[in-house]
Parts: sequence; structure tokens; C-alpha cells
Amino acid sequence: MNYRKLGKTGFKVSEIALGTWQVGGKWGSGFDNSNADTILNTAIDEGINFIDTADVYENGLSEAAVGRVVKSRSEKVYVATKCGRQINPHIDAGYSIKALRGFVEGSLKNTGLERLDLIQLHCPPTDTYYRPEIFGLFEDLKKEGKIANLGVSVEKVEEGLKAMQYDNVTTVQIIFNLFRQRPAELFFSEAEKNDIGVIVRVPLASGLLTGKFDTNSSFDEEDHRNFNRNGEAFDKGETFSGVNFEKGLHAVSELKSVFPDSENLAPIALQWILNHPTVSTVIPGASKTEHLQSNLSIYNREKLSSDQIKKMNAIYKEYIKPDVHQRW
Repeated sequence: MNYRKLGKTGFKVSEIALGTWQVGGKWGSGFDNSNADTILNTAIDEGINFIDTADVYENGLSEAAVGRVVKSRSEKVYVATKCGRQINPHIDAGYSIKALRGFVEGSLKNTGLERLDLIQLHCPPTDTYYRPEIFGLFEDLKKEGKIANLGVSVEKVEEGLKAMQYDNVTTVQIIFNLFRQRPAELFFSEAEKNDIGVIVRVPLASGLLTGKFDTNSSFDEEDHRNFNRNGEAFDKGETFSGVNFEKGLHAVSELKSVFPDSENLAPIALQWILNHPTVSTVIPGASKTEHLQSNLSIYNREKLSSDQIKKMNAIYKEYIKPDVHQRW
């Protein structure tokens, strides 16, 4: 495992980490504590020391599983969670000092931890980034010993750039992958300038970049890949990175021609991300240990050649960029 610095936190975190949106089971299929514990313990066994969760993942069950496993281990494992998505309707007016403080207290209770290594605002509305009092709250929580660091998870590059203007923001979690390349422009250079840790989420475009889907693929009724393709429930960019599924499949078929000997494209997609030194860590999810081992198999592969990277980027420019590049 390789480790990178997580911005102003000073943490040295595994470049492949673990996202826990679906750690206890597939999206929409319920939570299995035993499965979650197995995945989390395997991740730590493999050298992963950064785990990302959120209070809304399975109504706190994900946080509880993360806290339970981390407390049972002797290794130092950094726990990052997120707050704000419990606000319903999810609008700026719902973001209050009282509500956010309550969410942090709830996460501490769920995890059983005395202090959260990183608390992140969970994709708040754009207007919330223009309210200094919201960001100031987390300085108070830091002084109280309840959190160590503040970060944000964003939908748009512009939101990440605005968040960096607050001195106490240490990390930005953002969607970045072969099919969502815009952050590699201004956002990455500003992150470096401000010593911001970059946490990459949705690295496999909701599984699209694994190369395992085709036109006959179907998803559970409660799986966001089934019901949110056009943004019916939350930001469209969360599902397949905002890419039209059929267009995405066509682009993936082109990608397969670049790597004809690779049935599983997931490690290749992760290699492409980690080829960017500004990235601190990537948080692919896993609903079974096989997914975790797939992610870690990047260490069994040769590095991508400049010619392969050039061809991968050309696929993005031809098939994906016109539809998504300026939207997020």
C-alpha cells in the first residue's frame, strides 16, 4: 500500500481507501453487519487506514459498523464521516448551527468514538458555502475536542473552490474519474496552492468503469442506478457520474479495446486517477471483499503507459466531455 498526505490534516492516508455507502450490502438491499465487519477488517488487514462514511448511510448503521471495527483494531485508522443530508427538504435554510451540532453529536454516538478525525459537510446547497457562521461552528467543535478536522463533500468544482476560502477547511471530497475530468484543471491547482487534501469519490462512475455492465444490466428497485439516472432523487452527477448509461457503455467498449486482455477495468480506472499526484486518496466502495481485492489489484499491474493514458483521455473527449464537462 502507498500512502499520501491528506492536505492540512497532516494525516498520511492510504491512497486506496474505503467508501462505505454500500459496505453492508448492495444499494437498496438492506444492511448486513457481518458482511460489513468482514469488509472493514479485510480493508485494514490490507493496509487501508482511511474509511469514509456518513450519518445517512443506512441510517447510521454504516457509522456504527465503522466505529465498532476501528475500535477493535490496534492500527491507527482515520475515520471520516459526513453530515447535513438528514436535512429534509435539503435546502440552505435547513442548515443551522443547532442542526449541524446535533448531527455531529449523533455521529459520535453512532461510531462510539470520542473524536471524529474528519467531519465533512455532505454536499450542501451552493448557498451554504457563502455562510461563514456555518464553517465557524466547526472551529467551536474542534476546540471542544469533538472533531479534529473539517472538510466538505461537493457536487461542483465551484463549490470546492469556494470552500477552500475558509481557513479551517482541510479537505474537499469530489467526484473525479476518467468520465469526470474537469477537477484536474483549476480545482487541482488551487487545492495544491491551499494545501487541501483531495478525496476522490465515485471513482468507478457507479460501477460503469468496471466494464461489467451491458445493455441487459438491471439494478434493484431501490438502487440509485435504477431511479436517479436523470436526477429524480438527488444530483444527477452522483449516478454514473452524470453520464448517459448507453453512451457510457459505448465509451467503455472503446476502453476495452485499449486493454483487450483486461476483463476487469476497475483497477485501470483507479490507476488513471492515482496518476494525478494532487489526489490524496480514492474511496471506492465495496459490498463484498471481492470488490475490495479488485480495487487493490492495482498493485499487481504495470503502470499505465503514456500512450494508454492518451487513448483513455481521447475516449473521454470524444464520447463523454461534451455532455458532462461543464456541468459539474
